[in-house]
Amino acid sequence: MHFEDSSNVTLLFHFWDVHGPAGMVLSVFLVLLLTVFYELLKVWKIWLGEGPVSPPAPPPSSTESLGSSTALGSGPHLESSPSESSLTPPDRDPTHKKSWLMHILQTCVHVVQVTLGYLLMLCVMSYNVWIFLGVIVGSLIGYFLAFPLLAKY
Repeated sequence: MHFEDSSNVTLLFHFWDVHGPAGMVLSVFLVLLLTVFYELLKVWKIWLGEGPVSPPAPPPSSTESLGSSTALGSGPHLESSPSESSLTPPDRDPTHKKSWLMHILQTCVHVVQVTLGYLLMLCVMSYNVWIFLGVIVGSLIGYFLAFPLLAKY
């Protein structure tokens, strides 16, 4: 196989059959926009994965833990025992449901990103120079527009 510069090509599906320069310009523009969208999805997926970062809680000082253990009548050796820890109720994390919803959203974005990536790869495999250049220029524009958005968050 080799690259051709013809204005006649079939892309992805039989109904996307390009004949003539006007159809090729429209197809290259559409592939370019799909590639820009692909780059935006990559940044969105990274942004979703970061989320808000909270600072870690400071460890209790030794005098506080000693005072509370002697006031309750239990020594430090009992605090780590299974019977003592089973009496404390488990922490209910209100963000647990939110994290699952975020994970589902990240999964959907990933599936769309992978599907779009494979479709763009198949467009390049048409071995048409103009479609290939549309993907390259779309990637350039998408990267140029999308990745500076990561620095703002």
